[in-house]
Amino acid sequence: MGENITAGGAILARLKAVGVDYIFANSGTDFPPIIEGLAEASAKQIPLPKAVVIPHENAAMGMAYGYYLATGKAQAVMAHTNVGLANCAIGAINAATEHIPMLLFSGRTPVVEKGRLGARTVPIGWGQEMRDQAAMIRETVKWDYELKFPEQAVEIVDRAYAIATSTPRGPVYLSLPREVLCELCPADELDGPSRISSATSAARPADIDRAAQLLSEAQHPLIIVQRGAGSKEGFDALSELALQWGIPVCQYWAIQLGVPTDHPMFVGMDPGPWLQDADLVLVIDCLAPWSPDIHDLRDDCKVVHIGQDPLYSRFPVRNFRSDLALVSDTSEIVLALSQATTGYMDATVNQREQRRAEVQQAATKRRSEVLRQAEAGSAELMTKAFVSLCLSKAIEGKKATVLSELGVPLEPLTLGEHGSWYQEPHSGGLGWSFPTGLGMKLADPDRLVIATMGDGSYMFANPVACHQIAEAMEIPLLVLVLNNLEWGAVRQSVVGVYPDGYAAKANAMPLVSLTPSPDFTKVAAASRAWTAKVEKADDLLSVLEAAIEHVTVQRTQALVEIRIAP
Repeated sequence: MGENITAGGAILARLKAVGVDYIFANSGTDFPPIIEGLAEASAKQIPLPKAVVIPHENAAMGMAYGYYLATGKAQAVMAHTNVGLANCAIGAINAATEHIPMLLFSGRTPVVEKGRLGARTVPIGWGQEMRDQAAMIRETVKWDYELKFPEQAVEIVDRAYAIATSTPRGPVYLSLPREVLCELCPADELDGPSRISSATSAARPADIDRAAQLLSEAQHPLIIVQRGAGSKEGFDALSELALQWGIPVCQYWAIQLGVPTDHPMFVGMDPGPWLQDADLVLVIDCLAPWSPDIHDLRDDCKVVHIGQDPLYSRFPVRNFRSDLALVSDTSEIVLALSQATTGYMDATVNQREQRRAEVQQAATKRRSEVLRQAEAGSAELMTKAFVSLCLSKAIEGKKATVLSELGVPLEPLTLGEHGSWYQEPHSGGLGWSFPTGLGMKLADPDRLVIATMGDGSYMFANPVACHQIAEAMEIPLLVLVLNNLEWGAVRQSVVGVYPDGYAAKANAMPLVSLTPSPDFTKVAAASRAWTAKVEKADDLLSVLEAAIEHVTVQRTQALVEIRIAP
């Protein structure tokens, strides 16, 4: 290893040392020292993350998001000055809302006009300068900094990674001025272990015991879980806890799966019927566990919040009742709570058995109705629920993960594993499902990953860029586009606010139509994807099976466009 290395090369090498596997990058004129650093470190046989060209920054952010979901490892994104950073903003909002750690870097327009290596050389060096570039995303990141000196390279990467991966986790941002990256720094500390460890919060044992006591005393407890149970162990423990105690589980606007969809205590997505009687609610990692405008709690109901940041402190207004808040990784709390309740089981046998029987009866009835309604959605134009049901049949017995961005709904699916379901972030930054699926499939090539989305979400994903990535990186992702020719979520929102309004009664609701629709199969075919278009319900299952066989056996990308009802 040489005595010195450029700061650009040092940052790249240090990323590998702290645990980053990939740099998802869209390069620009600020990248010469980064590209030179890659070549320099490679020539000096210094280990590096794999740097890959991602031709749109939103895709880069989504891939880092998906890679973390699959591995639990934070990745890096590099963008071009302020314009590239602007394209990262939606991904940063999504990552912040869902506690997804990632290291976001962008170049900084050179400050000097001459006399220093890296000084401005083209007109955009003036046009891209900002007084406060980090202000563009400061509200969405946990920490931001601008590299001032080359000798900071190693320690600042250590700090960035530690902060991103500390609870509550989230994205961080580092601005990289071109002149600084061109300067030399010592190369003798590039491959050592990080000098700054992540910090993980833990709930107090007394609070865990208090939550267990509240559970033992409750006559009508309810679990609302939104972002899963944190790990396979947490998933199994939550499933067992709910069953042992006979607690109904509601997965309201679920981002991740908390219990299997056919679990005997899973009572559906609507907490309303259960909240009205609940005397204890365990809120497991929920940004919004219910809607205060339509859901009411009993005056004597106790509420326990669980998660990395159970009060979601980044959001100015979130005034849900909280009698007890347990702060830690969700899985750690679930496991600890499950253990703490064992001491109360002998004294609660009768009430638990009676409640379990009642909840199971309600859950079975709900499940039957959901499947019946989904099966009935095979009329002239298919419903999303019917597509979900067919997809469930097609992936039965397979190691699969389904992502849904206004795509297939959760309830008609039969999913029983941690990590088998992810929904779009509650921040609503569209264009998430496709690149996130790419990142997940890249991280776990043996898993069948299916990214489902509406037609509007597909267009937001910059599909030309995403299909190019899938072909270039040989990622055999299956994409399902559920095409209803409109912004369906917007229509539903309008009808929800004005159910008897003029817009609801209009022949054509303003500002929702996406007609004429492009032929999405041709967009995918431009990157040599296997494609199919389905308009009849009778054809759907066989096409899905053929698509799955293609991505599994031929191992190239596939897209199925499915015409559905508005």
